[in-house]
Amino acid sequence: MHYQTTGGSWGTYVTAAAEAARGGWVDPLERVERLASDNAVVIFSVSTCCMCHAIKRLFCGMGVNPTVYELDEDPRGKELEKSFMRLLGTSSGVPVVFIGGKLVGAMDRVMASHINGTLVPLLKEAGALWL
Repeated sequence: MHYQTTGGSWGTYVTAAAEAARGGWVDPLERVERLASDNAVVIFSVSTCCMCHAIKRLFCGMGVNPTVYELDEDPRGKELEKSFMRLLGTSSGVPVVFIGGKLVGAMDRVMASHINGTLVPLLKEAGALWL
């Protein structure tokens, strides 16, 4: 599978160098908060993770254009991943999804929201879906 690096059907991918140029490094959770509030849908991912791939496919299949931060391509990605594990109380730090700057959670929470019908209203409220 090919992921585009700018815009397109797979969303926007932000490199560590581009992110560093936008303001440098800060505390991991402050950095997450800033990154998550910059776009309607933000996914923190690892490029080789099958669950991350599934989440990206879900949103793209719904017509959402998420911003994706690949933690394995970020020099401080491991630090962020550990912060997510502590925040979520899980053994895996990815994928983590933010919608409208608010933490939705990992794969289980996103899929539960999709199944129970609360995901689409969240996406509409955040401006990620128009229909």
